[in-house]
Amino acid sequence: MDIAVVSSAASTAPPPSESGRSYILKKCIALLLSCASSSVAKLRQVHAFSIRHGVSLSSPSMGKHLIFTLVSLSEPMQYAHKVFDQIPHPNIFTWDTMIRGYAESQDPSPALSIYHRLRLASLRPDTHTYPFLLKAFAKLTMLKEGQKVHCSALKDGLESLVFVQNSLLHLYGSCGLAESSLTLFQSMTCKTLVAWNSVINGYALNNRPNEALKLYREMGLEGVKPDGFTVVSLLTASAELGALALGRRAHAYMAKVGLESTNLHAANALLVLYAKCGSVREAGKVFDGMEERSVVSWNSLIVSMSLNGFGEEALALFREMERRRMTPTEITFVGVLYACSHCGMVDQGFEYFERMKAEFGIEPKIEHYGCMVDLLARAGSVIQAYDYILKMPVEPNAVIWRSLLAASSTHGNLAIGKAAREELTRLDPKHCGDYVLLSNLYASERRWADVHELRTAMLREGVRKIPGQSLVELGNRVHEFVMGDASHPQTEAIHAMLSEMTRRLRQEGYAPRTTNVLADIEEEEKETALVYHSEKIAIAFALINTAPGTPIRVVKNLRVCADCHVAIKLVSKIFEREVVVRDLSRFHHFARGSCSCKDFW
Repeated sequence: MDIAVVSSAASTAPPPSESGRSYILKKCIALLLSCASSSVAKLRQVHAFSIRHGVSLSSPSMGKHLIFTLVSLSEPMQYAHKVFDQIPHPNIFTWDTMIRGYAESQDPSPALSIYHRLRLASLRPDTHTYPFLLKAFAKLTMLKEGQKVHCSALKDGLESLVFVQNSLLHLYGSCGLAESSLTLFQSMTCKTLVAWNSVINGYALNNRPNEALKLYREMGLEGVKPDGFTVVSLLTASAELGALALGRRAHAYMAKVGLESTNLHAANALLVLYAKCGSVREAGKVFDGMEERSVVSWNSLIVSMSLNGFGEEALALFREMERRRMTPTEITFVGVLYACSHCGMVDQGFEYFERMKAEFGIEPKIEHYGCMVDLLARAGSVIQAYDYILKMPVEPNAVIWRSLLAASSTHGNLAIGKAAREELTRLDPKHCGDYVLLSNLYASERRWADVHELRTAMLREGVRKIPGQSLVELGNRVHEFVMGDASHPQTEAIHAMLSEMTRRLRQEGYAPRTTNVLADIEEEEKETALVYHSEKIAIAFALINTAPGTPIRVVKNLRVCADCHVAIKLVSKIFEREVVVRDLSRFHHFARGSCSCKDFW
């Protein structure tokens, strides 16, 4: 029922006396308060009743309670906004309620115009105005507007209020300014659990997991007990680092305080932790033990299975999701198509792509088209992948062209590789990985002059190759290694183990793959360069510091090279270790001389 329709009821009743209006006003407010746990339909009836009996929105109490109840019911904000526009002189509580309503809605942007109207009305914000407004800006990642409000809070003398400070921490963390959030946090005299959560989450969300874990440890030393939000941030940071042992301790804490079964968000974060650490079985156990599962839970496990090379299992999980009548989302199909792509299931991939549109009405986005290009490219159909890109109804982005360039390098198609590189020069000219991929393609064709010219261009353009970096967790600490690393206290022992690994690999018939190593050094130096790749150093470190038979888990920032892939397969056989490597592209589970990717990555 629209407000205009409700208002038409007013003419059917005679105007009550002053005392009668006062009584009806009290009755309407009591009825509105009872609606807070009811429905908007009942609220509309109360609104109509008030109009019929002459209680207008000019009464500050009526307007205030009507808007507060509407916002409390989490209804779309159009109705509340129409009511608000009919109140002649809303008080600051009503302004705050409108800002809060938009901040908690799907579209928080009107909160800014409400705030501007508040300022034009010459009203002074109170202790609630800024926290609600900053929450809206954090959702919208409107940093500049948030900074203006920060200045206004300073002028109004409200910046030191704990609720304002907590909201500012959340804003800066959401907008990628984790350091600004930390600076403000350190200046706070009263650090609440909310403040700790905000600053820790800011680092976790901005790919700064080490800092997040450091703050978590400081929080423990301060005697502040974590809650569900803290645990989610801790699990997110642990997942990013591949810190499985730390994540397991967080899991134990969750079980102890009951978060595992009562907090769906925390349970989903736990599932993602195990998935990102390559522990698919444990991720499956978390999923099976969940009393309630959201679409996020299903999506997380499907994507986990896909990334770890268990494409058939991922698709079986999707079929189970369908049987349970769960409605898949865009992300679900990214996981399904990813499963097909990383397992070479070309025909199935195209079938699911068509079903996504025809059965579920999901319009493909750039991510889905990217999966289809990747599907063809990884299967070696580089020409078909190129044709598919040219016929796509959306503009291909750098990720799609990069996928084609990588496939061209892997499958030796120089013409298409150069075409992809030309597009990348236009879209993302200084991405070092593109230079490396094309350089590798030239090297595979033994076109050393072109390799040299490309590397000279990199120097001229100031493009620097990102060094390989590998992480391995041991003894409550994540150890970091880069190519040729000699900074670790155990460097001498690590290098001795690398020599032993190389000796035993050669006994198994291993021959270094030096094709893509720099052309201007001797063959022996090329082989030495391969020995000191970061993932090999990390594995050597793990071999000398863990008991025989213990699984080794490595997280790498770049794609595993072909030489390391061959070498690690043999290491898993020689040393009888399971080695799980999470690289930029996917997971590799090495065991007994083979890899879960079946050499398809």
